[in-house]
Parts: sequence; structure tokens; C-alpha cells
Amino acid sequence: MFVRHALGLATVGVACGLAVAPALTRLMSSLLFGVGSIDPVTYGTTALGLILTAAVASYLPARRAAAVNPVESLRAE
Repeated sequence: MFVRHALGLATVGVACGLAVAPALTRLMSSLLFGVGSIDPVTYGTTALGLILTAAVASYLPARRAAAVNPVESLRAE
């Protein structure tokens, strides 16, 4: 449930970034070396990397929280 929510947020963020990125290519064209201003491979690789990072960043804490016994956690408080 937590991972699905995080991936949904990451997907929305990546979609917004991909929508805005081509509009900002004129501002960033002087910063790009060896890559075209609209390179689909770079956009795809970056989007995939961000989504995978979000998946790992949400899966690890969710797995750790799922391993905790709720009764012991409540007794500790």
C-alpha cells in the first residue's frame, strides 16, 4: 500500500517533469554537452531512474515497518 502510494506520487512528479522539460530546453541548452536538447533516451533513462529510486526508497521502510509486531510496539509505548 505504501509503495503503491509512493510510486503514484513519483509517477505524477515524473509526468509533470517530462511535460515541462521540453519547454525549458532553451534555458538549459548551454548546460548540455554531448546530448541533444530533446533526447528521448535521456528523458526515459532519467524517468526510469527516478521511479526506481522512489520504489526502493519506499519499499525498504515499508518492509521494515511490516516486520514489527504491533502488540510489542504498543506495549513499548
